[in-house]
Amino acid sequence: MATAALMLAMPAQADGDPAHGRARAQMCEGCHGIADYRTAYPEVYPVPRIGGQQAGYIVKTLQDYKTGARKHPTMRGIAATLSDQDMADLAAYYADQTRK
Repeated sequence: MATAALMLAMPAQADGDPAHGRARAQMCEGCHGIADYRTAYPEVYPVPRIGGQQAGYIVKTLQDYKTGARKHPTMRGIAATLSDQDMADLAAYYADQTRK
């Protein structure tokens, strides 16, 4: 089932514009761009690096935060502001990065 969901999200990479994603990524970099960053709200946990992640996974994850299928108040608030195109653009930008 999860594989099917990822396959449906995969075309987003082709539709996403990495340049537009880069322009939107500032809101992401405050947490996801800091090596070994840990957040303290709503609990202490390591924030994952998303550079180099598959575009389909990023889109699906953002969609899940937007709908509430994945729970995290900060990410839900951010995802709620993103259009489908914003998600595809961000995913294309991060997918183009080298995973570290």
